[in-house]
Amino acid sequence: VQLQASGGGLVQAGGSLRLSCAASGLTSSDYNMAWFRQPPGKEREFAARIGWSSGITYYAASVRGRFTISRDNAKNTVYLQMNSLKPEDTAVYYCAAVRALRGPYYSPQTYDYWGQGTQVTVSS
Repeated sequence: VQLQASGGGLVQAGGSLRLSCAASGLTSSDYNMAWFRQPPGKEREFAARIGWSSGITYYAASVRGRFTISRDNAKNTVYLQMNSLKPEDTAVYYCAAVRALRGPYYSPQTYDYWGQGTQVTVSS
């Protein structure tokens, strides 16, 4: 199983980026997919999740209304559209997958597979 995250970069505050997570070795529609982020010097934190069967989405309070998680089952890819970016969104962003949730969806320990991370830097 491999998750390949891409799309990060440097953007000014107020700008937008779209992250992609291409999955291989699994069918993303059968998995709960999530995005986490790790700001400099801080622990990894939950950003967004999309359920495997329902497609229901969940967001951290800090990103709700600005970020949108979505999936393209035909491409086996999950996206994170990030709008109205703020300097505090600066972090390495990771995609993660687990087939069946055995713990809280917002806990990194719940997920079995991880992408390599993509850096997002928001300048003020």
